Amino acid sequence: MAKVYMQIRNLLLLFAFILTTNPMKAQDNNAPDLIVGAAKVKMTPSVGSIMGDSYGIRISTGVHDDLHIKTLVFQKAGVKVAFITLEVISLPHELVMKSRQLIHQQTGITADNIIMNATHAHAGPQLNPLMWEAVGGDAKQKSIEYTRNLPVLVLESVRLAISKLQPAKISVTKVQENTVNFNRRFLMKDGTFRTNPGKLNPNTVRPAGPIDPDLSVIYFESLDKKPLAILVNFALHVAVVGGTQFSADFPGVMSDLIGQIKGEEVVTIFTNGTSGNINHFDVSNPNQLGGLLEARRIGTVLAGRVLASLSSLRPVVVNSLQAKIHSVKIPVLRSVDAQELIWAKDIMARYGLAKGPAFSDVVTAWKLLDIAKIPGGIEARHKLTTTVPLTPDGSFLESEVSAIALGDQIALVGFPGDAFVELGLSIKLNSPYPFTVVSEQSGNGTISYMPNRKAFPEGSYEVESARYSSGGGETLADAAVRTVIELFYKK
Repeated sequence: MAKVYMQIRNLLLLFAFILTTNPMKAQDNNAPDLIVGAAKVKMTPSVGSIMGDSYGIRISTGVHDDLHIKTLVFQKAGVKVAFITLEVISLPHELVMKSRQLIHQQTGITADNIIMNATHAHAGPQLNPLMWEAVGGDAKQKSIEYTRNLPVLVLESVRLAISKLQPAKISVTKVQENTVNFNRRFLMKDGTFRTNPGKLNPNTVRPAGPIDPDLSVIYFESLDKKPLAILVNFALHVAVVGGTQFSADFPGVMSDLIGQIKGEEVVTIFTNGTSGNINHFDVSNPNQLGGLLEARRIGTVLAGRVLASLSSLRPVVVNSLQAKIHSVKIPVLRSVDAQELIWAKDIMARYGLAKGPAFSDVVTAWKLLDIAKIPGGIEARHKLTTTVPLTPDGSFLESEVSAIALGDQIALVGFPGDAFVELGLSIKLNSPYPFTVVSEQSGNGTISYMPNRKAFPEGSYEVESARYSSGGGETLADAAVRTVIELFYKK
């Protein structure tokens, strides 16, 4: 009996050894919904480089709070997808292309499964060579070097997220927040439309469009319920802070506060909904805070709403993982002749000088340079601008939309440019996925403001900045809807 007992004991010990040395085998029999890794990497520029406000030529004097690249990597059934968000104003085409190439080479993730977004932080780095030239000197060189090194930092964030891959549970929730975001375009009493008409302006009639009140939250946790990451989406221009210190603005405040409650190791990622015509100015409130104080207030409001919403989280089973990038051609506003090109280059060469050009001329000049055919191909274009490429005949902008589908419940839609809120609302309304998040400033490069068709005859700043002709925004929105429908019925 003793001999038999020892044999049984030895078999049990061997079985226990196999289980402890091969834990994934046991998990394979009860596979989790999804494998998830989350990471953040600091990407704060050096002081003395140029700030990234759209037309920014301010030289930074300090760092109020650090900027980050925040990455989620999803993996299931042999499919691996990277969802990357940078705390910058927008994504230059060259940055996206080089980052995708580097990530594919070093990690094997296919380029079509790499989705990049920008939070649209105006207090981040200036990535546009046109603005570098307006400043020149040491600040220009610092900005060039910083931008050149960004793809390596993007790769580092993806590698770190991959190193943290683990089985995860996913839950979602959505709450309404309408106290901090406002449509900034107004119908005036004389029948015109104005952007940011000023506080208590007696000549305003009403806002020209809606807001998107959805505060969407996707919560990722380990199988033992340890929080891993929180993805928050909300449509509000990240242009509150101002000044000459680098800052992630209100999303940075929100992330820090959530981290204090949920743990500093939790990666809180903010993506901006379509907010091209949405900002934080409450024209009915003459006593509204400004700058860092207002950014802190808004970030605190959003953090509180996110944390309160966690009690309403709904678990989601992710039975598949898909990603798709859909190339879309949209017609340019118009052709640019040789004389206009010379004029535009002259305007930008004098931008920032003591007796420089009017700002309206700078807006027009930058637009013309973005839609003009530049001799010398894509390399010459990258030295001049950051926007998406043109077709060889110069008549279309080569943009893209993207989507990541987590099962049949969640779609993460990437949408380019500084898009009007109506475009994002239409995508969410027509998506077959019950929980659809639309993140602007995504895609293969910058494309400036993206008005809807209704806004073109109304005019004002955003329309004057648009690179495409009327209907281009709807073309992209329709493409986004087709993309999520294709994924939904393909699963």
